[in-house]
Amino acid sequence: MPGFTNLLRTNRNYRYTWIGQVISEVGDNFNNIAVFALVMQQTHSGLVVSGVMLARAVAAILAGPVAGVLLDRFDRRRAMITSDLVRAVIALCFVFTVNEKSPGLLYLLSALLMFASPFFTSGRASILPVIATKEELHTANSLTQTTQWTSVCIGSLLGGTSTGLFGYKAAFVFNALSFVFSALCISRLHPPKGLAFRAERKDLNETRVARPWHEYREGLRYMAATPLIMAVGLVGVGWATGGGAAQILFSVFGEQVFHRGALGIGQIWGAAGFGLILGGLSANRWGSRLRFKQYKLTIVLCYIVHGGSYVLFSQSQSYAAALVFIGLSRASVAVSSVLNMSQLLRHVADEYRGRVFSTMESMVWATMMVSMLLAGLGTTKMDPRTIGAIAGMLSSTTALFWAWADSTGRLPEPALEGVDPADVEVHGEPNV
Repeated sequence: MPGFTNLLRTNRNYRYTWIGQVISEVGDNFNNIAVFALVMQQTHSGLVVSGVMLARAVAAILAGPVAGVLLDRFDRRRAMITSDLVRAVIALCFVFTVNEKSPGLLYLLSALLMFASPFFTSGRASILPVIATKEELHTANSLTQTTQWTSVCIGSLLGGTSTGLFGYKAAFVFNALSFVFSALCISRLHPPKGLAFRAERKDLNETRVARPWHEYREGLRYMAATPLIMAVGLVGVGWATGGGAAQILFSVFGEQVFHRGALGIGQIWGAAGFGLILGGLSANRWGSRLRFKQYKLTIVLCYIVHGGSYVLFSQSQSYAAALVFIGLSRASVAVSSVLNMSQLLRHVADEYRGRVFSTMESMVWATMMVSMLLAGLGTTKMDPRTIGAIAGMLSSTTALFWAWADSTGRLPEPALEGVDPADVEVHGEPNV
Protein backbone atom coordinates (compact mmCIF):
# COMPACT_ATOMS: atom_id res chain seq x y z
CA MET A 1 0.00 0.00 0.00
CA PRO A 2 2.77 2.59 0.67
CA GLY A 3 3.93 2.07 -2.91
CA PHE A 4 0.42 2.82 -4.17
CA THR A 5 0.04 6.00 -2.14
CA ASN A 6 3.51 7.23 -3.08
CA LEU A 7 2.77 6.66 -6.77
CA LEU A 8 -0.48 8.60 -6.55
CA ARG A 9 1.16 11.43 -4.62
CA THR A 10 4.17 11.91 -6.89
CA ASN A 11 2.93 11.02 -10.38
CA ARG A 12 0.40 13.61 -11.58
CA ASN A 13 -0.42 11.83 -14.88
CA TYR A 14 -1.05 8.53 -13.21
CA ARG A 15 -3.12 10.20 -10.47
CA TYR A 16 -5.55 11.69 -13.00
CA THR A 17 -5.73 8.40 -14.90
CA TRP A 18 -6.49 6.55 -11.68
CA ILE A 19 -9.18 8.96 -10.47
CA GLY A 20 -10.98 8.72 -13.81
CA GLN A 21 -10.67 4.95 -13.71
CA VAL A 22 -12.24 4.70 -10.26
CA ILE A 23 -15.36 6.67 -11.19
CA SER A 24 -15.90 5.23 -14.66
CA GLU A 25 -15.40 1.59 -13.63
CA VAL A 26 -17.73 1.89 -10.64
CA GLY A 27 -20.26 3.28 -13.12
CA ASP A 28 -19.59 0.33 -15.45
CA ASN A 29 -20.55 -2.10 -12.73
CA PHE A 30 -23.72 -0.16 -11.93
CA ASN A 31 -24.60 -0.74 -15.59
CA ASN A 32 -23.66 -4.43 -15.48
CA ILE A 33 -25.75 -5.27 -12.44
CA ALA A 34 -28.68 -3.18 -13.66
CA VAL A 35 -28.66 -4.83 -17.10
CA PHE A 36 -28.37 -8.38 -15.75
CA ALA A 37 -31.01 -7.82 -13.08
CA LEU A 38 -33.34 -6.17 -15.62
CA VAL A 39 -32.98 -9.11 -17.98
CA MET A 40 -33.62 -11.67 -15.25
CA GLN A 41 -36.63 -9.70 -13.97
CA GLN A 42 -38.19 -9.35 -17.42
CA THR A 43 -37.38 -12.76 -18.90
CA HIS A 44 -36.14 -15.09 -16.09
CA SER A 45 -33.87 -16.51 -18.78
CA GLY A 46 -30.18 -17.29 -18.57
CA LEU A 47 -30.28 -17.55 -22.35
CA VAL A 48 -31.17 -13.85 -22.67
CA VAL A 49 -28.31 -12.95 -20.29
CA SER A 50 -26.14 -15.00 -22.62
CA GLY A 51 -27.50 -12.99 -25.55
CA VAL A 52 -26.46 -9.70 -23.92
CA MET A 53 -22.99 -11.04 -23.22
CA LEU A 54 -22.69 -12.42 -26.74
CA ALA A 55 -23.61 -9.03 -28.16
CA ARG A 56 -20.77 -7.55 -26.12
CA ALA A 57 -18.38 -10.29 -27.18
CA VAL A 58 -19.05 -9.89 -30.91
CA ALA A 59 -18.58 -6.13 -30.62
CA ALA A 60 -15.30 -6.54 -28.72
CA ILE A 61 -13.96 -8.97 -31.31
CA LEU A 62 -14.82 -6.62 -34.16
CA ALA A 63 -13.43 -3.57 -32.35
CA GLY A 64 -10.07 -5.14 -31.49
CA PRO A 65 -8.33 -4.87 -34.88
CA VAL A 66 -9.71 -1.36 -35.49
CA ALA A 67 -8.74 -0.10 -32.03
CA GLY A 68 -5.28 -1.64 -32.19
CA VAL A 69 -4.36 -0.07 -35.53
CA LEU A 70 -5.74 3.36 -34.61
CA LEU A 71 -4.06 3.38 -31.20
CA ASP A 72 -0.70 2.64 -32.83
CA ARG A 73 -1.17 5.37 -35.46
CA PHE A 74 -2.79 8.28 -33.61
CA ASP A 75 -2.70 10.09 -30.27
CA ARG A 76 -3.78 7.54 -27.68
CA ARG A 77 -4.98 10.14 -25.19
CA ARG A 78 -7.40 11.63 -27.73
CA ALA A 79 -8.65 8.16 -28.61
CA MET A 80 -9.37 7.49 -24.93
CA ILE A 81 -11.27 10.77 -24.52
CA THR A 82 -13.34 10.07 -27.64
CA SER A 83 -14.13 6.59 -26.35
CA ASP A 84 -15.33 8.02 -23.03
CA LEU A 85 -17.60 10.61 -24.63
CA VAL A 86 -19.11 8.12 -27.07
CA ARG A 87 -19.74 5.67 -24.25
CA ALA A 88 -21.40 8.39 -22.17
CA VAL A 89 -24.03 8.89 -24.88
CA ILE A 90 -24.57 5.17 -25.33
CA ALA A 91 -24.82 4.57 -21.57
CA LEU A 92 -27.49 7.23 -21.23
CA CYS A 93 -29.57 5.54 -23.92
CA PHE A 94 -29.96 2.49 -21.66
CA VAL A 95 -32.74 4.35 -19.82
CA PHE A 96 -34.97 3.58 -22.81
CA THR A 97 -34.63 -0.17 -22.21
CA VAL A 98 -36.38 -0.18 -18.83
CA ASN A 99 -39.91 -0.34 -20.21
CA GLU A 100 -39.06 -2.35 -23.33
CA LYS A 101 -40.65 -5.78 -23.57
CA SER A 102 -38.12 -7.07 -26.09
CA PRO A 103 -34.40 -7.36 -25.22
CA GLY A 104 -33.42 -6.16 -28.71
CA LEU A 105 -32.44 -2.64 -27.61
CA LEU A 106 -30.38 -4.07 -24.73
CA TYR A 107 -28.49 -6.21 -27.22
CA LEU A 108 -27.80 -3.24 -29.49
CA LEU A 109 -26.69 -0.81 -26.79
CA SER A 110 -24.56 -3.47 -25.06
CA ALA A 111 -22.79 -4.12 -28.35
CA LEU A 112 -22.20 -0.42 -29.06
CA LEU A 113 -20.90 0.20 -25.55
CA MET A 114 -18.46 -2.67 -25.84
CA PHE A 115 -17.31 -1.67 -29.34
CA ALA A 116 -16.17 1.70 -27.98
CA SER A 117 -14.42 0.20 -24.93
CA PRO A 118 -11.16 -1.22 -26.39
CA PHE A 119 -10.18 2.25 -27.63
CA PHE A 120 -10.00 3.24 -23.96
CA THR A 121 -8.84 0.05 -22.20
CA SER A 122 -6.10 -0.83 -24.70
CA GLY A 123 -5.16 2.84 -24.91
CA ARG A 124 -4.71 3.01 -21.14
CA ALA A 125 -2.50 -0.07 -21.18
CA SER A 126 -0.49 1.40 -24.07
CA ILE A 127 0.27 4.72 -22.33
CA LEU A 128 1.11 3.20 -18.95
CA PRO A 129 4.85 2.84 -19.76
CA VAL A 130 4.77 6.52 -20.85
CA ILE A 131 3.19 7.98 -17.72
CA ALA A 132 5.05 5.68 -15.31
CA THR A 133 8.81 5.32 -15.00
CA LYS A 134 10.45 1.91 -15.24
CA GLU A 135 10.76 1.90 -11.45
CA GLU A 136 7.04 2.69 -11.08
CA LEU A 137 5.75 0.36 -13.78
CA HIS A 138 5.08 -2.76 -11.71
CA THR A 139 3.35 -0.73 -8.99
CA ALA A 140 1.34 1.24 -11.58
CA ASN A 141 0.22 -1.96 -13.29
CA SER A 142 -0.71 -3.57 -9.96
CA LEU A 143 -2.67 -0.52 -8.84
CA THR A 144 -4.46 -0.19 -12.19
CA GLN A 145 -5.64 -3.78 -12.11
CA THR A 146 -6.38 -3.81 -8.38
CA THR A 147 -8.44 -0.65 -8.83
CA GLN A 148 -10.35 -2.32 -11.65
CA TRP A 149 -11.19 -5.23 -9.39
CA THR A 150 -11.99 -2.98 -6.43
CA SER A 151 -14.46 -1.24 -8.72
CA VAL A 152 -16.03 -4.61 -9.50
CA CYS A 153 -16.44 -5.28 -5.79
CA ILE A 154 -17.72 -1.84 -4.76
CA GLY A 155 -19.61 -1.14 -7.96
CA SER A 156 -21.36 -4.51 -7.89
CA LEU A 157 -22.43 -4.20 -4.27
CA LEU A 158 -23.53 -0.57 -4.64
CA GLY A 159 -25.06 -1.31 -8.04
CA GLY A 160 -27.17 -4.14 -6.68
CA THR A 161 -28.27 -2.09 -3.69
CA SER A 162 -28.96 1.16 -5.58
CA THR A 163 -30.81 -0.63 -8.36
CA GLY A 164 -33.10 -2.17 -5.77
CA LEU A 165 -33.63 1.18 -4.03
CA PHE A 166 -33.64 3.74 -6.84
CA GLY A 167 -34.37 1.71 -9.97
CA TYR A 168 -32.60 0.93 -13.20
CA LYS A 169 -32.66 4.43 -14.72
CA ALA A 170 -30.60 5.92 -11.90
CA ALA A 171 -27.88 3.31 -12.45
CA PHE A 172 -27.75 4.04 -16.18
CA VAL A 173 -27.55 7.82 -15.64
CA PHE A 174 -24.70 7.40 -13.16
CA ASN A 175 -22.83 5.25 -15.66
CA ALA A 176 -23.15 7.94 -18.34
CA LEU A 177 -21.90 10.68 -15.99
CA SER A 178 -18.96 8.51 -14.94
CA PHE A 179 -17.67 8.42 -18.52
CA VAL A 180 -17.85 12.21 -18.78
CA PHE A 181 -15.83 12.49 -15.58
CA SER A 182 -13.24 10.04 -16.92
CA ALA A 183 -12.89 12.06 -20.13
CA LEU A 184 -12.19 15.21 -18.09
CA CYS A 185 -9.48 13.39 -16.13
CA ILE A 186 -7.77 12.01 -19.24
CA SER A 187 -7.83 15.49 -20.83
CA ARG A 188 -5.51 16.65 -18.01
CA LEU A 189 -2.71 14.26 -18.98
CA HIS A 190 0.53 15.67 -20.37
CA PRO A 191 3.34 13.45 -21.71
CA PRO A 192 6.64 13.61 -19.82
CA LYS A 193 9.46 15.50 -21.50
CA GLY A 194 10.84 13.59 -24.48
CA LEU A 195 7.88 11.19 -24.62
CA ALA A 196 4.53 11.24 -26.41
CA PHE A 197 1.13 9.58 -26.34
CA ARG A 198 1.55 8.77 -30.03
CA ALA A 199 3.82 5.82 -30.81
CA GLU A 200 6.87 6.31 -32.98
CA ARG A 201 6.26 3.83 -35.78
CA LYS A 202 9.23 2.20 -37.48
CA ASP A 203 7.08 0.05 -39.77
CA LEU A 204 5.39 2.96 -41.58
CA ASN A 205 6.87 4.18 -44.83
CA GLU A 206 7.71 7.81 -45.61
CA THR A 207 4.26 8.57 -47.00
CA ARG A 208 2.56 7.09 -43.91
CA VAL A 209 -0.07 5.50 -46.10
CA ALA A 210 -2.84 3.90 -44.06
CA ARG A 211 -2.94 0.13 -44.58
CA PRO A 212 -5.06 -1.08 -41.66
CA TRP A 213 -5.21 -4.79 -42.47
CA HIS A 214 -1.50 -4.91 -43.31
CA GLU A 215 -0.67 -3.14 -40.05
CA TYR A 216 -2.88 -5.49 -38.05
CA ARG A 217 -1.17 -8.52 -39.60
CA GLU A 218 2.20 -6.97 -38.72
CA GLY A 219 1.02 -6.91 -35.12
CA LEU A 220 0.00 -10.57 -35.29
CA ARG A 221 3.41 -11.51 -36.71
CA TYR A 222 5.10 -9.59 -33.94
CA MET A 223 3.13 -11.51 -31.32
CA ALA A 224 3.82 -14.86 -32.96
CA ALA A 225 7.54 -14.10 -33.11
CA THR A 226 7.73 -13.59 -29.32
CA PRO A 227 6.75 -16.82 -27.52
CA LEU A 228 6.09 -15.19 -24.15
CA ILE A 229 3.71 -12.60 -25.61
CA MET A 230 1.77 -15.26 -27.50
CA ALA A 231 1.72 -17.53 -24.45
CA VAL A 232 0.29 -14.77 -22.24
CA GLY A 233 -2.40 -14.22 -24.86
CA LEU A 234 -3.23 -17.91 -24.80
CA VAL A 235 -3.47 -17.84 -21.00
CA GLY A 236 -6.37 -15.45 -21.45
CA VAL A 237 -7.92 -17.79 -23.99
CA GLY A 238 -7.60 -20.72 -21.60
CA TRP A 239 -9.25 -18.76 -18.80
CA ALA A 240 -12.05 -17.64 -21.13
CA THR A 241 -13.06 -21.23 -21.99
CA GLY A 242 -14.67 -21.35 -18.56
CA GLY A 243 -14.67 -17.64 -17.77
CA GLY A 244 -17.28 -16.89 -20.40
CA ALA A 245 -19.69 -19.31 -18.80
CA ALA A 246 -18.98 -17.69 -15.43
CA GLN A 247 -20.34 -14.37 -16.69
CA ILE A 248 -23.67 -16.07 -17.34
CA LEU A 249 -23.65 -18.21 -14.22
CA PHE A 250 -23.14 -15.36 -11.76
CA SER A 251 -26.58 -14.03 -12.66
CA VAL A 252 -28.15 -17.50 -12.78
CA PHE A 253 -26.69 -18.51 -9.40
CA GLY A 254 -27.76 -15.26 -7.76
CA GLU A 255 -31.30 -15.42 -9.13
CA GLN A 256 -32.18 -19.10 -9.59
CA VAL A 257 -29.77 -21.22 -7.51
CA PHE A 258 -29.61 -19.11 -4.33
CA HIS A 259 -32.85 -17.16 -4.96
CA ARG A 260 -31.47 -13.78 -3.86
CA GLY A 261 -32.40 -11.56 -6.83
CA ALA A 262 -30.42 -8.44 -7.79
CA LEU A 263 -28.79 -8.33 -4.34
CA GLY A 264 -27.53 -11.89 -4.74
CA ILE A 265 -26.14 -11.15 -8.19
CA GLY A 266 -24.38 -8.10 -6.79
CA GLN A 267 -22.99 -10.06 -3.82
CA ILE A 268 -21.54 -12.81 -6.02
CA TRP A 269 -19.90 -10.24 -8.29
CA GLY A 270 -18.77 -8.39 -5.17
CA ALA A 271 -17.17 -11.51 -3.65
CA ALA A 272 -15.41 -12.11 -6.95
CA GLY A 273 -14.19 -8.52 -6.89
CA PHE A 274 -12.98 -8.85 -3.29
CA GLY A 275 -10.95 -11.91 -4.27
CA LEU A 276 -9.45 -10.02 -7.19
CA ILE A 277 -8.42 -7.19 -4.86
CA LEU A 278 -6.64 -9.57 -2.48
CA GLY A 279 -4.90 -11.27 -5.38
CA GLY A 280 -3.83 -7.96 -6.88
CA LEU A 281 -2.41 -6.72 -3.57
CA SER A 282 -0.53 -9.99 -3.07
CA ALA A 283 0.94 -9.88 -6.58
CA ASN A 284 2.08 -6.29 -6.09
CA ARG A 285 3.76 -7.15 -2.78
CA TRP A 286 5.90 -10.05 -3.91
CA GLY A 287 5.45 -10.39 -7.66
CA SER A 288 8.27 -8.01 -8.54
CA ARG A 289 10.72 -10.20 -6.61
CA LEU A 290 10.02 -13.35 -8.61
CA ARG A 291 12.65 -14.65 -10.95
CA PHE A 292 11.40 -15.50 -14.41
CA LYS A 293 11.32 -19.25 -13.67
CA GLN A 294 9.39 -18.64 -10.46
CA TYR A 295 6.96 -16.43 -12.36
CA LYS A 296 6.19 -19.23 -14.81
CA LEU A 297 5.62 -21.75 -12.00
CA THR A 298 3.30 -19.29 -10.26
CA ILE A 299 1.10 -19.10 -13.36
CA VAL A 300 0.65 -22.89 -13.29
CA LEU A 301 -0.31 -22.88 -9.62
CA CYS A 302 -2.70 -19.97 -10.08
CA TYR A 303 -4.79 -21.77 -12.65
CA ILE A 304 -4.93 -25.00 -10.71
CA VAL A 305 -6.34 -23.07 -7.73
CA HIS A 306 -8.64 -21.00 -9.95
CA GLY A 307 -10.30 -23.93 -11.69
CA GLY A 308 -10.57 -26.05 -8.56
CA SER A 309 -12.12 -23.23 -6.55
CA TYR A 310 -14.65 -22.51 -9.26
CA VAL A 311 -15.74 -26.14 -9.25
CA LEU A 312 -16.20 -25.92 -5.48
CA PHE A 313 -18.20 -22.70 -5.88
CA SER A 314 -20.52 -24.39 -8.33
CA GLN A 315 -21.17 -27.32 -6.01
CA SER A 316 -21.55 -25.41 -2.72
CA GLN A 317 -24.86 -25.82 -0.94
CA SER A 318 -23.97 -23.03 1.45
CA TYR A 319 -24.28 -19.50 0.05
CA ALA A 320 -21.48 -18.26 2.34
CA ALA A 321 -19.14 -21.03 1.19
CA ALA A 322 -19.95 -20.25 -2.44
CA LEU A 323 -18.91 -16.63 -1.89
CA VAL A 324 -15.62 -17.76 -0.29
CA PHE A 325 -14.77 -20.12 -3.14
CA ILE A 326 -15.57 -17.61 -5.87
CA GLY A 327 -13.35 -15.11 -4.05
CA LEU A 328 -10.47 -17.62 -3.90
CA SER A 329 -10.94 -18.46 -7.57
CA ARG A 330 -10.69 -14.82 -8.58
CA ALA A 331 -7.74 -14.14 -6.26
CA SER A 332 -5.64 -16.64 -8.18
CA VAL A 333 -6.72 -15.11 -11.49
CA ALA A 334 -5.67 -11.69 -10.19
CA VAL A 335 -2.17 -12.86 -9.30
CA SER A 336 -1.74 -14.31 -12.78
CA SER A 337 -3.12 -11.19 -14.45
CA VAL A 338 -0.83 -8.76 -12.62
CA LEU A 339 2.26 -10.86 -13.24
CA ASN A 340 1.46 -11.39 -16.91
CA MET A 341 0.69 -7.72 -17.57
CA SER A 342 3.90 -6.64 -15.87
CA GLN A 343 5.80 -8.90 -18.25
CA LEU A 344 3.97 -7.46 -21.26
CA LEU A 345 4.57 -3.85 -20.22
CA ARG A 346 8.28 -4.57 -19.94
CA HIS A 347 8.65 -6.51 -23.18
CA VAL A 348 6.14 -5.22 -25.78
CA ALA A 349 7.53 -2.54 -28.12
CA ASP A 350 5.72 0.81 -27.96
CA GLU A 351 4.87 0.78 -31.67
CA TYR A 352 2.97 -2.50 -31.21
CA ARG A 353 1.30 -1.98 -27.83
CA GLY A 354 -2.10 -0.94 -29.18
CA ARG A 355 -2.31 -3.93 -31.49
CA VAL A 356 -0.98 -6.43 -28.93
CA PHE A 357 -3.32 -5.38 -26.11
CA SER A 358 -6.40 -5.03 -28.32
CA THR A 359 -5.69 -8.35 -30.05
CA MET A 360 -5.41 -10.12 -26.73
CA GLU A 361 -8.70 -8.57 -25.67
CA SER A 362 -10.31 -9.81 -28.89
CA MET A 363 -8.88 -13.30 -28.39
CA VAL A 364 -10.36 -13.49 -24.92
CA TRP A 365 -13.75 -12.19 -26.03
CA ALA A 366 -13.88 -14.57 -29.00
CA THR A 367 -13.36 -17.52 -26.67
CA MET A 368 -15.77 -16.12 -24.12
CA MET A 369 -18.38 -15.78 -26.85
CA VAL A 370 -18.32 -19.51 -27.51
CA SER A 371 -18.26 -20.28 -23.78
CA MET A 372 -21.17 -17.93 -23.09
CA LEU A 373 -23.19 -19.30 -25.97
CA LEU A 374 -22.77 -22.87 -24.79
CA ALA A 375 -23.49 -21.90 -21.18
CA GLY A 376 -26.60 -19.94 -22.18
CA LEU A 377 -27.90 -22.85 -24.20
CA GLY A 378 -26.94 -25.20 -21.40
CA THR A 379 -29.09 -23.34 -18.87
CA THR A 380 -32.17 -24.42 -20.82
CA LYS A 381 -31.28 -28.12 -20.54
CA MET A 382 -28.80 -28.61 -17.70
CA ASP A 383 -28.44 -27.89 -14.00
CA PRO A 384 -26.37 -24.68 -13.51
CA ARG A 385 -24.15 -26.53 -11.02
CA THR A 386 -23.12 -29.00 -13.71
CA ILE A 387 -22.28 -26.17 -16.12
CA GLY A 388 -20.22 -24.50 -13.39
CA ALA A 389 -18.19 -27.65 -12.75
CA ILE A 390 -17.42 -28.00 -16.46
CA ALA A 391 -16.43 -24.31 -16.66
CA GLY A 392 -13.99 -24.69 -13.75
CA MET A 393 -12.33 -27.73 -15.24
CA LEU A 394 -11.96 -26.03 -18.62
CA SER A 395 -10.26 -23.00 -17.06
CA SER A 396 -7.73 -25.27 -15.38
CA THR A 397 -6.50 -26.46 -18.78
CA THR A 398 -4.44 -23.25 -18.84
CA ALA A 399 -2.21 -24.74 -16.14
CA LEU A 400 -1.56 -27.81 -18.30
CA PHE A 401 -0.71 -25.73 -21.37
CA TRP A 402 1.64 -23.42 -19.48
CA ALA A 403 3.40 -26.28 -17.67
CA TRP A 404 3.95 -28.12 -20.96
CA ALA A 405 5.29 -25.03 -22.73
CA ASP A 406 7.66 -24.26 -19.87
CA SER A 407 8.93 -27.81 -19.45
CA THR A 408 9.71 -28.08 -23.18
CA GLY A 409 11.63 -24.79 -23.29
CA ARG A 410 9.04 -22.87 -25.30
CA LEU A 411 8.87 -19.90 -22.89
CA PRO A 412 12.26 -18.19 -22.90
CA GLU A 413 12.49 -14.71 -21.39
CA PRO A 414 12.64 -12.04 -24.12
CA ALA A 415 14.89 -9.00 -23.85
CA LEU A 416 13.49 -5.92 -22.15
CA GLU A 417 12.11 -3.55 -24.79
CA GLY A 418 14.32 -0.58 -25.60
CA VAL A 419 16.87 -1.12 -22.79
CA ASP A 420 19.81 -3.25 -21.90
CA PRO A 421 18.44 -5.97 -19.61
CA ALA A 422 21.60 -5.75 -17.51
CA ASP A 423 20.88 -2.11 -16.70
CA VAL A 424 17.28 -2.32 -15.52
CA GLU A 425 15.54 -3.96 -12.61
CA VAL A 426 11.92 -3.52 -11.64
CA HIS A 427 11.74 -3.25 -7.84
CA GLY A 428 15.02 -5.15 -7.56
CA GLU A 429 13.92 -8.11 -9.68
CA PRO A 430 17.04 -10.00 -10.84
CA ASN A 431 17.37 -10.95 -14.47
CA VAL A 432 17.40 -14.62 -15.34
